[in-house]
Amino acid sequence: MLIRKLFKFENAHIVRGCSTRRCSHSIHGHSYKVELLLEAQALDHGQMVYDFGLLKGDIRDLIDAFDHAVALWSGDDPAYLQAMQGHSERWVILPVSPSAEQFSRVFFRLVDRALSLVEMTNGEADVRLHSIIVHETETGYAQCFRDDVDNPRMGLIALEDIRFSPAIIAQWHSPDLFEQLKRGTRRAPRPVEPV
Repeated sequence: MLIRKLFKFENAHIVRGCSTRRCSHSIHGHSYKVELLLEAQALDHGQMVYDFGLLKGDIRDLIDAFDHAVALWSGDDPAYLQAMQGHSERWVILPVSPSAEQFSRVFFRLVDRALSLVEMTNGEADVRLHSIIVHETETGYAQCFRDDVDNPRMGLIALEDIRFSPAIIAQWHSPDLFEQLKRGTRRAPRPVEPV
């Protein structure tokens, strides 16, 4: 069975090397939608694949890190990277160009690691990330599957090569969240209850 959880964020980027000049030479933004598709062959004690409330904690923080931020490719011009970091409080540096395709791979890497470190405590069976869909526009999206994440022909994405600005980290519920992901530290699920 598959379940889907949708997240939204606003982000700016330049995609160097793409075919259209507007996209490759001008910073611009999109209203992104990110779909997480989780799969399992059995249900938990609540007769669910995975409680959506558990996705409102660390996983929401990781996706929200990109909201109202500029996504930067570490291989871009150093002067541009420095200027953007100097003029924007919220930035994320990625080891790949911030296209919708690469965003889907980055989110797969982040969410998959976060899910793999959560201690399942409610009878969850074989819950795993099936795919990530990143909608860059109303009519276009990219979908990443497990085999795409480690495909060297698409570029390597190591957690150690992703950098979040201090302003983003300061807004996480757990400021050491990303360090825990990089270390592979197991953690109990942390649902965020509505206020």
